[in-house]
Amino acid sequence: MNPFLKADELTRRQFVSNAARAYLGVHLFPMLGGTLASAAPAETVKGGKAKNVIYLYMSGGMSHIDTFDPKPKKKEVMGKTEAIPTKATDVMVGHYLKKTADVMDKVCVINSMNSNQGAHEQGSYIMHTSYTLRGTIKHPSLGSWVVRLGGRIHPELPGFVAVNSSPDHTGGGFFGAKYAAAPIGSPDQGLQDSHRASDVTPEDFERRLSLADKMNRQFHGKYANADVKAYEELYREAIALMNSKDLKAFDLGQESQATRDLYGSGRFAQGCLLARRLVENGVKFIEVELGGWDTHYDNFTGVAGRCQEFDQAYAALITDLEKRGKLDDTLVVVSTEFGRSPEIKTEHQMGRDHHPAAFSCVLAGGGIKGGMKHGNSDAAGEKVKDGIVTVQDFNATIAYALSLPYDTVIMSPSKRPFKIADKGVPITTLFG
Repeated sequence: MNPFLKADELTRRQFVSNAARAYLGVHLFPMLGGTLASAAPAETVKGGKAKNVIYLYMSGGMSHIDTFDPKPKKKEVMGKTEAIPTKATDVMVGHYLKKTADVMDKVCVINSMNSNQGAHEQGSYIMHTSYTLRGTIKHPSLGSWVVRLGGRIHPELPGFVAVNSSPDHTGGGFFGAKYAAAPIGSPDQGLQDSHRASDVTPEDFERRLSLADKMNRQFHGKYANADVKAYEELYREAIALMNSKDLKAFDLGQESQATRDLYGSGRFAQGCLLARRLVENGVKFIEVELGGWDTHYDNFTGVAGRCQEFDQAYAALITDLEKRGKLDDTLVVVSTEFGRSPEIKTEHQMGRDHHPAAFSCVLAGGGIKGGMKHGNSDAAGEKVKDGIVTVQDFNATIAYALSLPYDTVIMSPSKRPFKIADKGVPITTLFG
């Protein structure tokens, strides 16, 4: 038996990638990360208006008390953080979010998030997949589900792109490599290795393609294998992407300096600008990660630093999308694995510990009603007081915003049933 057909997923990816480099002079690794899958769109449900998702992930555990759920009457809980009013009636934020305060009339804050996972790896995993981390199975990420259930928008560009995100958060799981995110490290560099090598002429490239086609036909005729066909499809779509006129969507150099300055100069800020460009060009799901929220020590300095980049970029993204007429059909999500404890640890230089019992996530656009809160934590921000929202409910709400069938069951290779949000139920009252 041919050893290629017995190889595991990574081995097959490496084989095709290396072959492309050797024989075609083109690097296809981002594509073989699996974004270029096409799936017949599933039956839609009546939900929100969203066509795209920009998913902003605050890695490390964003402190809800210092950002979207301040407790102005509890100085012992607030510490150095002051609560400030916003453009939304009865919605306050921490004073680190002054620019965000000016767009809160477009935003819905969920102050009643609850998770049973209090460690970073496990908390991030359940937030991204709706399932608990297990050693026996790798679940698809939320972006993978969105592309699998809803299909791509642009026939050549990836359906799922991840900017500065961990591949552990954005993999295709048991859907396979073709549903994983196309990874982008630096937004300024765009989609790397998606071009013909400079030392390969167009004529040589075409000649090598013809030779590869001939070899592929012979190989497929001898080995009728679904994995081989899947990787041939990825390979073909990678070539199509390389030749696409819309590849310029990944080029931030197309933006004016004034627009780039509006978002800010950091990697997360420029990632948000890139996300706006990608939704304008038909990329369905873009995740942008901002790390550094693990504020066990010196919480207030850490939060101030993280909010400085988040605040400007988030406000710019909401404002820019609205100005361009894209906010109505783009769901902008802010999520994190858990919040931070109301108790301030003086022995840890005023730090806050992990706190999954109550935390905040944020939604805007895509049919979401702005200027409102859903649910409440108690007076100290320690427990959910009313309107509890599980991680699965939150992910079901994202699916509902896209009019995706959140109850659709897909069987894993081991014949086990899974849904995009497990047993989650969408919060339909958030939609106008």
